Amino acid sequence: MDDGRRGSSGERRRGGPAVGRRRRARLADARLYVCTDLSRGPEGLVRFAHAVFRGGVDVLQVRDKGAEARAEVAALRALRPVADRYGALLAANDRADVAVLADVDVLHLGQGDLTSHDARSLVGPDVILGRSTRTLAQALTAHDDPEIDYFCTGPIWPTPTKPDRPAVGLEPPRAVARHRREVARTDTDTEPIGAVTAPSHPALGGTPFFAIGGVDLARVPEVLATGADRIVVVRALTQARDPEAAARALRAAVTGG
Repeated sequence: MDDGRRGSSGERRRGGPAVGRRRRARLADARLYVCTDLSRGPEGLVRFAHAVFRGGVDVLQVRDKGAEARAEVAALRALRPVADRYGALLAANDRADVAVLADVDVLHLGQGDLTSHDARSLVGPDVILGRSTRTLAQALTAHDDPEIDYFCTGPIWPTPTKPDRPAVGLEPPRAVARHRREVARTDTDTEPIGAVTAPSHPALGGTPFFAIGGVDLARVPEVLATGADRIVVVRALTQARDPEAAARALRAAVTGG
């Protein structure tokens, strides 16, 4: 698959505005994002990536809190040509050094990780930066940050992948989506959102956001009903008997295709 949005690894390493533009164009179209750990082993991880990319996954993130940096770099390097083959985005979690060494497209940051300014100074202008958010205030802060390219809100439902994080429910994505509509309609700089007043900023519609946490095929309609149109999944694909078919079903549910 070569739609003109990807570049060679050499071109990515050289950098340049075209690389960042292609990556961000791909992000703009992204609807289905999966996170996976290293438990499958190197060959199993590559097979899994082929399957979910064939099924329509747009972004694959390696997230394994127990892994050594060397193992993460090796896994991401093995996945780099697979992502390129399908025109998909490859993401590292938390660590800017891993992102640079593995030549990924995306670095995803938690609330306690590097500031976006520090992360950007390490990865350069062409790597996409994402941020996890749990509250509406955090989501608005992520949107206001000029270095952040997308954000996630959740966990929507309880999930064993985030055992220390209570579920936030459907209200945060609903509030973000509602605010996007209100700003687009009124074209004002300050809009009340419940108890939170948004600071002066451009419309939220310009920043992609994903709903995350306990999302599976059965719950996609509830997510879409909030106004969110992008999802991050883990177990819905990592525990699927047929990851390709599961990815295809999820993508069809999200996109209406």
